[in-house]
Amino acid sequence: MQGPCYITSMGKFLPGKPIGNDRIEAHLGQIGSKPSRVRERILRQNKIEQRYYAIDEQQRTIYSNAQMAARAVRDAVDRGSVDLKQIELLVAATSQGDLPLPGFASMVQGELELPPCEIATLHGVCASSVVGLRHAALAVGSGEVANAVSVASEFASRLLKASRYQAQGYGDEKRLPFESEFLRWMLSDGAGAFLLHNQPRRDGISLEVELIALKSYASQFPPCMFVGNKADVLDDSPTGWLDYPDYESASAVGAINLHQSIDLLEDVMRLCVNGVFELIEEGRLDPNSIDWWATHYSSHIFRQQAYELFARGGLTIPLDRVFTNLYSRGNVGSASFPLMIEELFDSGRLQPGERILCIVPESGRFLFGYVLLKAVGERNVTDDSTPVAVSDRVSEPPDIKTSGTEIEARLVRQLSQVWTDFENRLNQVPIVEKMFRGRMTIEDYRELLFNLRQQVIDGSRWISRAASNMTRENFAIRSAFIGHSSDEHRDFEMIERDYVSVGGQLDEIQSGRKNIGSTALSEYILSRASRENPFDLIGAMFIIEGLGRRVARRWAERIREQLQLEERQVSFLMYHSESDDIHFERLDAAVQSGILTDELVTDIVKAAKVVARLYVLQLEELGNF
Repeated sequence: MQGPCYITSMGKFLPGKPIGNDRIEAHLGQIGSKPSRVRERILRQNKIEQRYYAIDEQQRTIYSNAQMAARAVRDAVDRGSVDLKQIELLVAATSQGDLPLPGFASMVQGELELPPCEIATLHGVCASSVVGLRHAALAVGSGEVANAVSVASEFASRLLKASRYQAQGYGDEKRLPFESEFLRWMLSDGAGAFLLHNQPRRDGISLEVELIALKSYASQFPPCMFVGNKADVLDDSPTGWLDYPDYESASAVGAINLHQSIDLLEDVMRLCVNGVFELIEEGRLDPNSIDWWATHYSSHIFRQQAYELFARGGLTIPLDRVFTNLYSRGNVGSASFPLMIEELFDSGRLQPGERILCIVPESGRFLFGYVLLKAVGERNVTDDSTPVAVSDRVSEPPDIKTSGTEIEARLVRQLSQVWTDFENRLNQVPIVEKMFRGRMTIEDYRELLFNLRQQVIDGSRWISRAASNMTRENFAIRSAFIGHSSDEHRDFEMIERDYVSVGGQLDEIQSGRKNIGSTALSEYILSRASRENPFDLIGAMFIIEGLGRRVARRWAERIREQLQLEERQVSFLMYHSESDDIHFERLDAAVQSGILTDELVTDIVKAAKVVARLYVLQLEELGNF
């Protein structure tokens, strides 16, 4: 039977002195004769002001990864009530150890000179620290061990040295790809540790581990952050760095480079937020019980998006209770989570009974960790330090706005889950996979436009039909539908112009027919629109307009880049990425109009599910008439 588990102390180790933005290239090295052209843009976005490196200005290692982890463990033990020699379980997490073999936990145990004990090595990226905490908490809570240490440590800087890239020919003439250089201005080094017991500490506050949940979407997405040759990894090649004839060949093609697929980061944030909504819907998390929100994110721009998304789903946290130390510690990968909780704990602001919701997304291949901690015991520490809080204006992500009622928040959470499933399916459709793997041809683009036109031409028809079936007391919603219909009326003409601009014949697309997926989609929506007060079509609008708001620009930019087109040749997709903001405002008004009931929420969500599935079918059946 699982019993309670408490974090009774925490420790940290940050190597060297803090490095300001003006000293980054002095530590990592400058690639070529001139400073980076993208550094300032990335730093403006992530808003990191300082970070720590375990290398000096000659790029020589000061501390190994295992040494940093060991120092964080010692710090946690020194603050706790157990001797280092009494540790029964050591769990160590990292992205990359100092050696390929043996395991990282073995190396940390050696550094600590611990007597024989149980150990576990967890290899991953940011969320591996949550996996480590879960392993340790289960062992303590089950009674298998009386105490445990979970530590996470990262040494990213040694992967980012200028000398590595210069050896591959990068410099003034050959620029380092953005998706590799991006990480030079994002990552930093350090370690954080938790000491766990099955009883809270006798003096001061402990953190009871109330919930740890993990969910991976690796089967639905390609790697997003990885060490490897991009071509090998994203083409599902069986080839890795060990398959090259020698280490020099692997290095020359970047098979040991750290890489980030920037275009997938938006999906990371979307799935991360959806995971919280799932916990709420499953009854495992009460949004009204949360006092602090501590989330690991890699850049300031993602914090803004996440805060607004959570608020719309009913998870509202006062701005001064949103905690981060990104700006003063940088993105420390798996160590970010324990370092963040340690700093919040030491701030002296936690009160007994308060709960912290910790959210740790991992871009490696879409692993998400969620932890709920409750402060227990008596506070006996006074500290006037204040964590960094979200205080500036948040951005407007593509989701329904609510008036704050629980039923509206519940609708948003459930629609968010539908969207996640929809976009996961969408990304696996052959035409979309081609788009994102850089294999799309001009013929593929013409076929996409040809098939979309036949369904889009029905768009204004179903909206007009729905509006005509609204009763008098729903005049405001009827007006919104009519305005929407007017906007949609000539969309198909933009598709026709795009089609002709890339070599298609106007008479061909105008005489085309709907494929079997488009037929099913149109018939379903027209049928629902023919009923009195078809409010469930709010779900259909959420999916179709959400495509414009969330997906269209990404598709347009991908298609333009691959096919070297002008913006006017992707006008339909570009137009919808902008105009659907207005359409969503009308959708917001309908949701906030007071029409929602439990039954209608169920109907709206079902309509969204059906339309999502049929839209995917439409793209799966391109050319099948």
